[in-house]
Amino acid sequence: MKLKRKVEIAVISDVHLGTYGCHAKQLLTYLNSIQPKKLILNGDIIDIRQFSKRYFPKSHLKVIKKIMTMAANGVEVIYITGNHDDMLRKFSDTTIGNISIVDKLVLELDGKKAWFFHGDVFDASIQNARWLAKLGGYGYDMLILFNRCINWVLERMGKEKYSLSKRIKNSVKGALKYISDFEEVATDLAIENGYDYVICGHNHQPKMLLKENKHGKTIYLNSGDWVENFTALEYQFKRWKIYNYNQDKLSPFFADEDIKKMEMKDLIAAITVFDIKKTS
Repeated sequence: MKLKRKVEIAVISDVHLGTYGCHAKQLLTYLNSIQPKKLILNGDIIDIRQFSKRYFPKSHLKVIKKIMTMAANGVEVIYITGNHDDMLRKFSDTTIGNISIVDKLVLELDGKKAWFFHGDVFDASIQNARWLAKLGGYGYDMLILFNRCINWVLERMGKEKYSLSKRIKNSVKGALKYISDFEEVATDLAIENGYDYVICGHNHQPKMLLKENKHGKTIYLNSGDWVENFTALEYQFKRWKIYNYNQDKLSPFFADEDIKKMEMKDLIAAITVFDIKKTS
């Protein structure tokens, strides 16, 4: 059995379980490859807004069970609510075993302060571009599904995959301005409040950059998503890095054999009766 990579903190966001765009199998592979002390789920993990009984594949359930298993085995799991799972905000500041639900989080990391939140709070203050709202929802989901069909054909022709949504975002000036404004607002607030790191999700743009103004500086980090980019943030040895599934396949782990063989009804039953307080 291959050794898992130990990381102090792993951050994922914008998984959108329950939608066609979610790449649950790739995420499960990633989660099986790491052994974090903390797993921070920075919003939009389960897409409650677009939840449909007609579409919630076994692979999506496996991700939920994997996260619960990690918690049962001692990993601290912190679920930060986002705009697609904002119904969970009524349970904010709730803790069950090693799983807690919060709206935001502040951690001290090796003498530095890190501020975590999803980022949708900025949508009300950034007026110029709302490509996430215009492109988002069911329209975005259908675009991703259509894009999958195109890439299926391209792969069989031996050609490189193509991202329609990225092309649209990059060609719309408003979309680019939204991203720029998002980063500006986040980092200005972080500097004002004395945070050394500000860690967001929401805009599906994985990034790590140093931002400065006349009042100070901070490092902006965005965990990206598991719809297009397949990225996460990892903190280890006093530094952050962006993990990219397509480029950093250092330890390819797959779903546990017992999970692979489970029928859907058995998987649902396992999740339902799982004792979250188990520690061994």
